[in-house]
Amino acid sequence: MRVLEAFLKPTQEELFAMLRKFYKGNNGFFSKGNFILIQGEAPILLVAHLDTVHNEPVKVICKSNDGNILMSPQGIGGDDKAGVYTLVNAYDIAVKKPYLLFTCDEETGGKGAEKFCLAHQLGKLPNELDDLKLIVEIDRKGKNDAVYYNCYNPEFEEYITSKGFITADGSFTDICYIAPELGAAAVNLSSGYYNAHTLHEYINRKHLNNTLSKVVEIISDAAKDNFPKYEYASYDDYGYFNEDEVIQSLPSQYQQIYYELLDFYSVDELENFRAEYGNKILFEIYAEEFGDTEYDTHDK
Repeated sequence: MRVLEAFLKPTQEELFAMLRKFYKGNNGFFSKGNFILIQGEAPILLVAHLDTVHNEPVKVICKSNDGNILMSPQGIGGDDKAGVYTLVNAYDIAVKKPYLLFTCDEETGGKGAEKFCLAHQLGKLPNELDDLKLIVEIDRKGKNDAVYYNCYNPEFEEYITSKGFITADGSFTDICYIAPELGAAAVNLSSGYYNAHTLHEYINRKHLNNTLSKVVEIISDAAKDNFPKYEYASYDDYGYFNEDEVIQSLPSQYQQIYYELLDFYSVDELENFRAEYGNKILFEIYAEEFGDTEYDTHDK
């Protein structure tokens, strides 16, 4: 089993090169600066991204006395190097190998995922991707969250919940592009990091390894002949709030705040707050969650 620390210090470019060496000869597709796709046997795709938001690569790794908590003065980069660690080890452990997708530049708008989708549209990727039964990304904070974004499949959600995960809300990750492109239901699972996008970010190794164990179980399930294919369906098709439309309808000074608050609240919850208190409540909620008052709180 590969150790977590080995994934924390390399930059995105170095991780790309490292993974190329890991999977040389494994029928991989390597689009430099965009994505790596490793073909599998089980009809499940695992996804993680190689970049972080931090300005410096990790130079120093600080650990708790028991070695369970990892931090760095440069920002530990659990978002999403913890996911990369999970994919590599899940692939090594699994009897029937999953498909793996490592993307670049998720933190700047999912650029690698977009390139992957374009390659699929142009027929440059394996046809077997159209037969996937589910997609699992490992890019969520916390211990046992499961985020589905705009994917609506109650049976799929029930299956993921049976593995000990709890449905939560989020704003964006790569599967927002990939799931509708491939037509398979997708979920983003917790990978044991906390305080994302700050220098106080840390990784709880036990929480991460618990997710790794669950992902290995899911791969084993997906490899069975009687495991169902979970189709992708959009919440938009069922008359729910379209978060993009809601955000675009807001005055410009509220749009980024609303987007960030979707990590903590559903669209329904935020719309109920707005209905009762007006747009200004968004600033107050933001300040409570982030301890940040950098936004102009003048309600226009």
